[in-house]
Amino acid sequence: MNLADAVRPLRIEEGGNDAAVDAFVRAHPEGSPFHRPAWIAGVEAGTGQRAHRLIAERDGRIEGVLPLTAMRSMLFGKALVSSGFAVGGGVLATSDEASAMLLAEGWRLAERLGCPSLELRGGALPEAGDGWQVKEDAYAGFSRPLAADDEAELKAIPRKQRAEVRKALGAGMTVTVGRDPADRAAHYAVYSESVRNLGTPVFPKRLFAAVLDRFGEDADILTIAQEGRPVASVLSLYHGGVVMPYWGGGTWEARALRANELLYFALMRHARERGCTAFDFGRSKFGTGAFAYKKNWGFEPRPLAYATRTADGAEPREVNPLSPRYRMQIAVWKKLPLWVANRLGPPLARGLG
Repeated sequence: MNLADAVRPLRIEEGGNDAAVDAFVRAHPEGSPFHRPAWIAGVEAGTGQRAHRLIAERDGRIEGVLPLTAMRSMLFGKALVSSGFAVGGGVLATSDEASAMLLAEGWRLAERLGCPSLELRGGALPEAGDGWQVKEDAYAGFSRPLAADDEAELKAIPRKQRAEVRKALGAGMTVTVGRDPADRAAHYAVYSESVRNLGTPVFPKRLFAAVLDRFGEDADILTIAQEGRPVASVLSLYHGGVVMPYWGGGTWEARALRANELLYFALMRHARERGCTAFDFGRSKFGTGAFAYKKNWGFEPRPLAYATRTADGAEPREVNPLSPRYRMQIAVWKKLPLWVANRLGPPLARGLG
């Protein structure tokens, strides 16, 4: 079978090739939660942005996958993204031939869908040129192995941050973990306030629900409460023995309580009890407070490479909330009453993936 004849766009649906693709992603050493069918299916269900998937297959055997989300927004334009609403994705393949075919077919799909750009967040990237731009100076990833126990974990944290964690551990806050309606409500209340305080719109509530439902035991919510009030919460993903705190935040009260310090330390403990061996702190933009915060925990930054191909004469999307063009909008958003931000935010945020 000619590989070129086996590369085809697939609509995400129940059954079909989902099980085979998921098995391929789980077995691949560079597979991530954002390559799994559950991710792009959850994104589609939660935002309405259409999911696509390209598979490179030879003689019935999968050699590569490229999960894609066709992003469409009145404010932010159109793009075909791997993967939508993710910090990773891109081509996942076992051969150079499969990678090349998936990249070429991905661009053809973008053209057919009327998307002027194709964005790849990691994976097997093309060389710069022929319409492709590759950037490694915008974001860094942070990950390291989990320690054997709580005391060893504390010792792995630099002294100043370790003192903050110890204070948080003795502050009398409570930790809960789950995925039931109460956990989801607490997470959304905290997360929506957190992003409003940062000046960015909150994602639709149904996006979090869709990802939790599709990942099942491979996703959960950990919440920190003070006297019964949720003050910090994070929705985490689990894949290949690695925990990734993905959608997390805290209220204004959380900082004084050091609730975020307890949040991440408790998640390390919880992940270790689940059998995880590594903690992926996600990505942060160089020069930001989040970048410095993760270094304070003893994580070393690793530059992330992203690639974008644009049609002739077109400009790539600009969805980075730190862009100077959004400075005024961010300042206004921070001042909105929370109920207003939660009403206006989701329709805007569904185009930010």
